[in-house]
Amino acid sequence: MSENLSTGKTYGGSSVGGGPTHQETVADVDVVKIAPVPAEQLVEETMPDLSVFDTLTVERAQAIIARYPQSRSALLPMLHLVQSVEGRVSQAGIHFCAAQLDLTPAEVSAVATFYTMYKRKTCGEHLVSVCTNTLCAVLGGDDIYKKLGEHLGSDGKKVGHNETAGEPGTPGSITLEHAECLAACDLGPVVQVNYEFYDNQTVDSAVALVDALRAGERPAPTRGAPLRDFRTAELELAGFFPDDAAEYAAGVDGPSAAVETLRGAQLANERGWVAPAMPDTVRLPSEKKPADSTDVAVTKK
Repeated sequence: MSENLSTGKTYGGSSVGGGPTHQETVADVDVVKIAPVPAEQLVEETMPDLSVFDTLTVERAQAIIARYPQSRSALLPMLHLVQSVEGRVSQAGIHFCAAQLDLTPAEVSAVATFYTMYKRKTCGEHLVSVCTNTLCAVLGGDDIYKKLGEHLGSDGKKVGHNETAGEPGTPGSITLEHAECLAACDLGPVVQVNYEFYDNQTVDSAVALVDALRAGERPAPTRGAPLRDFRTAELELAGFFPDDAAEYAAGVDGPSAAVETLRGAQLANERGWVAPAMPDTVRLPSEKKPADSTDVAVTKK
C-alpha cells in the first residue's frame, strides 16, 4: 500500500496523476490554541428599519393572518404585500413578516428565496417575463429574450435576468426576466407583464410592447385583467382590491379563455366525444398478493 501512495498509483493500478501525496509534502501541525477574533471583526446583526411598513400595511398584514387557522399559512400572501410596498422582499420585509407571524427571519428567508415570484432586487414599474421553456424557446422565445435584453440595455451592455432598465420603481422602468414556463404552450411564444399575458409574440411585437410601457402606455393584455403596475399587481396577489364594486369589476374583468385553449373541448362537443363512464365496480390488485389472496373489489358509491 505504501508503494502505491508514493508513486501515485490508483487502486486499479494506473499511474495517471502520480506524484507525492499531501502527507509526504506537508508536515503535521499540532493545534495548541485558537487566537481570539478581534471584536471589530465580528459581524453584529442589527434590526433593519421597519418604518416603511406603515399602519395601513400592518392592518393589511393582520387581515391576511385572519384568513387562516394557523398564522404561518399567511406567509406567501404577506410576502406579496411586502413587495407591494417595496417592490421587492428586503431584509426589512423579511423581519416584518417574521414579527407579524411569530417566525424567525431564517424561516421567512427560506420561503422568500425559494419562489421566483419574490424578488430580492427592487423591480421596475413593470416586470416583463419572457417564457424560455422548450416550446416557447423554439418558437422564438429565446430570440425575444435576447432582443429585449439588447434593446433595453445601454452603452453596449445588455439587460440581463432580473435586471432593470431605468431607475427601479420609477415610471417607465422595466425589469426583465426569463421564465421557465408560463403555462400557455398553445399560445407561445408568450410574454407576461406583471403576470398578465401577451400571447403569440414576435421579436418586433415584444419590442413594441416594452417601448409602449416605457412611454407610459399600458397596452391591453391578450386576455385577462387590464394591465396594472407591478406593485398594484402585488397588492392584488396579497388579496386586496378596491372597495368600490365598479372599480373592482373594471380591474379584474376580462376575457380569460383563448380560442386555441378551448378548441379541443369545442371539437369534442361538436362531435359528441365523451369519456367512458366509470364502472360501478373496479377490481384493484393488492400491492403484494400472498399465494392464497384474491383481488380487492371496490364499489362506486
